[in-house]
Amino acid sequence: MRTEREHELIEAIRTHVTTSAELVRLDDESLEEYIQHLLDAETAEEHLTISDRVRIVQHVYGSIRGLGLLDSLLADESITEVMVNGPDDIFIEKDGVVQRLPAQFENARRLEDIIQRIVGTAGREVNQANPIVDTRLPDGSRVNVVLPPVALDGPTVTIRKFSRAPMTMRRLIGYGSVSPEIAGVLELLVRSKHNVFISGGTGSGKTTFLNALSNFIDRHERVITIEDSAELQIDNVDNLVRLETRNANVAGTGEVTIRDLIRSSLRMRPERIIVGEVRGAEALDMLQAMNTGHDGSLSTGHANSTRDMLSRLETMVLQGSSNLPLAAIRQQIASALDVVVHLSRLRDHTRRTMEISEIVGYEGGEIVVNPLYVFEEDDSSEADKVSGALNRTTNAMVNTSKLRLAGFDIEI
Repeated sequence: MRTEREHELIEAIRTHVTTSAELVRLDDESLEEYIQHLLDAETAEEHLTISDRVRIVQHVYGSIRGLGLLDSLLADESITEVMVNGPDDIFIEKDGVVQRLPAQFENARRLEDIIQRIVGTAGREVNQANPIVDTRLPDGSRVNVVLPPVALDGPTVTIRKFSRAPMTMRRLIGYGSVSPEIAGVLELLVRSKHNVFISGGTGSGKTTFLNALSNFIDRHERVITIEDSAELQIDNVDNLVRLETRNANVAGTGEVTIRDLIRSSLRMRPERIIVGEVRGAEALDMLQAMNTGHDGSLSTGHANSTRDMLSRLETMVLQGSSNLPLAAIRQQIASALDVVVHLSRLRDHTRRTMEISEIVGYEGGEIVVNPLYVFEEDDSSEADKVSGALNRTTNAMVNTSKLRLAGFDIEI
């Protein structure tokens, strides 16, 4: 079917329904049937394929009750990210490759209506006074919205899709991100309550990896999760408390930050605290929590290497307390963190574990890092295909006290 005619039909049917208060009040099933009836009447003299009819009905129904064009993109399991750069400019990431879609929204107003549905469902607000918001869809997909005048080319929406199946270490092994041997090592580290920090660049799979690690937590432990937008899938813990930040309202009040939630969580008798992502002054509170008996805590952060992550943590702590001397900050980091796992998205779009390092301590003004596993490419690597493995270094693990306390008489 010609795109122009399809748009005409969609707009005509949508307008007919939305201008009738009686039709708008129909239940979902009745509304979808009525849209189908209108389409049949409008195209009685035309030939439409079954796929054309299904697509038009879904588009009209989605624009009234759902998320319009986004519904079909979110339903496609092969799409991992949706990027809307205004009503006429839509990109998706599919099978690791970013591509532009020929589809578009009817206009900026329709896109803004859909944005308000997304934001309202999660109890958030976005408007000209507060044009930037992080939120989530009911299925847990992460959403970032930026409205004009900040977004110059129209409303911008970025959706990181949420996997319907909880991530497990077994699935990561299947993807080639880790080997069975390293999965066993990570299980030992989590069960023996090492404080593990996951670093990596955008799209490297930090939250996915954190989800997989959480499966090693004992079912009977009390776990508090703290996130900007709730997306962790932890279903193997009975005593679980999930906390989520809240933006300020239009009056500028009511904001609840990650710092607030970390401080509150310390009064909730946690055995482990999981902070979805550390990106600012809350780093200080997280490190202090790790240093005050909450072993086994997990978190993630953006960085290009293990060393870079440690430097970024220093900067984040300074945001929270600029009067702390650098030496004290580094001692705090070295004392709080036990292991840093660094992830990367490589040139062939695969996500790999690049390094697993032990934080040994603080000496000579520097944090001492002991790399245990390092990813090395082999001779089979090509420009568009990476081949290699996460290999054990010759360095012995130095701090083994937590392993012994947990009853694991084993060398890593």
